[in-house]
Amino acid sequence: MLVNFSSRAHNHNFATDFIVRSLLDTDWYKLAMLQFIWRHFRDVKVRFSLINRTRSVKLARIIDEAELRRQLDNVRSLRLKRSEAVWLQGNTFYGQRGIFRPEFVAWLADDFALPDYRLSEEDGQWRLDFEGPWPMVTMWEIYALSVINELKTRAALASMTETELDILYARAKVRLWDKIERLRPLADLSLSDFGTRRRHSFLWQEYVVETMAAELGPRFIGTSNTHLAMKHDLEAIGTNAHELPTTVAALARSDDELLGAQYDVLRLWQETYGGAMLVFLPDTFGSSQFLTNAPDWVADWTGMRVDSKEPVTAGEEYIAWLERHGRDPREKRVLFSDGLDVEDIVKLHRTFAGRIRDGYGWGTLLTSDFRGCHPRSGQGLDPLSLVCKVTAVEVDGAWKEAVKLSDNYEKATGAASEVARYRAIFGTEGVANVPVLV
Repeated sequence: MLVNFSSRAHNHNFATDFIVRSLLDTDWYKLAMLQFIWRHFRDVKVRFSLINRTRSVKLARIIDEAELRRQLDNVRSLRLKRSEAVWLQGNTFYGQRGIFRPEFVAWLADDFALPDYRLSEEDGQWRLDFEGPWPMVTMWEIYALSVINELKTRAALASMTETELDILYARAKVRLWDKIERLRPLADLSLSDFGTRRRHSFLWQEYVVETMAAELGPRFIGTSNTHLAMKHDLEAIGTNAHELPTTVAALARSDDELLGAQYDVLRLWQETYGGAMLVFLPDTFGSSQFLTNAPDWVADWTGMRVDSKEPVTAGEEYIAWLERHGRDPREKRVLFSDGLDVEDIVKLHRTFAGRIRDGYGWGTLLTSDFRGCHPRSGQGLDPLSLVCKVTAVEVDGAWKEAVKLSDNYEKATGAASEVARYRAIFGTEGVANVPVLV
């Protein structure tokens, strides 16, 4: 795809230049989780909140409030198009046709609408919260992150001349090409784009996805972005996220229920989906405790996604766990997805190829790596560690703090008192302090 990025960057002040133009411009796993939530938890109310873990970047001093509201209001106005509904219902995902049930697609097309948002400034950061029924609120996550990240990009580009923009994008293209060249020798690679939430821009993500597909062929297996998958006839890729056990755990009424919530979610997911979609994410409350206490049937799942743990350690831990449970690791999949760059992918593939089916969800440093590409200052283009998480769940008419512990102390979310209570229950085995890049 040939795009004049410099000209497009100059045109971002046009009133019609919206960042998100389709409800499908989101991660595919959000839609899979949405159907799951709609089936099993449609009456639960939640609060999502924007969290900028890169505290040194004061987003409220960079992103104009009026433009942020204009972009968010546009997202609220979006509805599922008829062609999108037909594609969702009729397409094959993970080798299965009809994953999205007709009644769910009908609800999504006829009744789904994003709820309002609350926006305020706090210590130089935008405080952005979404509240309401879980099936409605959950979809805000990716849209909000995409909007904030691209508005940050546009602010950085606004002061650049067209020549400087040409140089910027030329350097970024060379960097992408160099990464592709590093991956070419890995003939049996399984790589997908996971970069929607922190992308430099929609156009750049589309360019990256098309380039990866053209240059790496079958080694590039698809994209998490549902709109791009539909538009370019690619596989839509996704599993599930921390949101599910985080929310279900907040509904627990005892310590035993809290401990069991992470497995209750898997039972319901297994009832809803099967096959290649049975990939669990164990680190919501700590991967080591998850594997230690997991029922034997969890070892029958297709694979595991590694997020916040040091990836070699996590992969070796999973292989050892499978062997203890009498399963052949070579028949299972491990999906690495946290802050990957090309060096990590090459190293991990050399470590695990032939021992387990290794796959890679490449996110921020695929679709937002402009570090050092600015022809002058380099300000404003480094990726942020920006997330949008469930922070509270309504229980018996009152809001209750939601907690995510993670395998990385730095990534824990929730009130300090609740985080301490959860750690006392789940333990801290295998948890470490690791600097958060993205």
